[in-house]
Amino acid sequence: MDTLITVGIIIAAIVVIVLLAFVGKFFSLWLQALFSKAGVSIFQLIGMRLRKVPPQVIVEARILSCKAGLPVDTNLLEAHFLSRGNVLRVIQALIAANKANIKLDFKEAAAIDLAGRNVLEAVQMSVNPKVITTPKVSAVALDGIQLHAVTRITVRASIQKLVGGAGEETVIARVGEGIVSSIGSAQSHKEVLENPNMISKKVLASGLDAGTAFEILSIDIADVDVGQNIGAILETDRAEADKKIAQAKAEERRAMAFAAEQEMKARVMQMKAKLVEAEAQIPMAMATALREGKLGVMDYYNMKNIEADTLMRKEIGSAPEAK
Repeated sequence: MDTLITVGIIIAAIVVIVLLAFVGKFFSLWLQALFSKAGVSIFQLIGMRLRKVPPQVIVEARILSCKAGLPVDTNLLEAHFLSRGNVLRVIQALIAANKANIKLDFKEAAAIDLAGRNVLEAVQMSVNPKVITTPKVSAVALDGIQLHAVTRITVRASIQKLVGGAGEETVIARVGEGIVSSIGSAQSHKEVLENPNMISKKVLASGLDAGTAFEILSIDIADVDVGQNIGAILETDRAEADKKIAQAKAEERRAMAFAAEQEMKARVMQMKAKLVEAEAQIPMAMATALREGKLGVMDYYNMKNIEADTLMRKEIGSAPEAK
């Protein structure tokens, strides 16, 4: 009987020690919350452990919110953590927004955080605007001169448009498009160099921050450089292309003329061949005329004398030219 009592006492002591060790893990957190007037009970801490929520994070967030006068229920903090949100950052954003008189509640802050945006940075950007430097943008004025412009955009985060609003890349792209349009509509590049402010005024008046998570406060031209004479380059390329076209057409006409010349030479040779053929038939015709008595012997000799006289006159007339 004594043995059973001893065993029971030992088991009870072990159970008490285990319970004390288990509760002891949360005692310091509970004591910290108690003195901070955060109102987190031991049972809530045990429930957090069972729900695989780190009590340290929730207690710190709860104490931070209570001390700032913005108490947030532990259930909301746990729910946000289980949704893979950053609890401490959301509480810090709420405190920063409250100090800056910016309207922001826990629901909006949690939604912004779960959307993948840094809600604390957004609140800080609402208080202290951010300056975004755009890459070098190239555009061509109406006189054909290329200009390179670099701008600095001063933006302020809009808390109400952070969820679903476009980011910095969209703002930079829109500003670059506005710069190209402004420079492209200028009559001369000198106008832009003399008054760079015309670009920023025109771009700023276009409402480029619509649908974005930011409010554009100002657009300042940081640098404007003169690039190439695009108009002259285009004219040169066009003239070179016209030259090549003209050369191709001239080459085509030359080839056609050469072909026509060769064709005429062939025709001349053909006519000469016909002439030689016709001359070859003359002796045969004369022989036939002599046989038939249509041509006398004296007539034949007279014709030969005429041919000899003609040949002699030709030789005498061509002698000075030969000399």
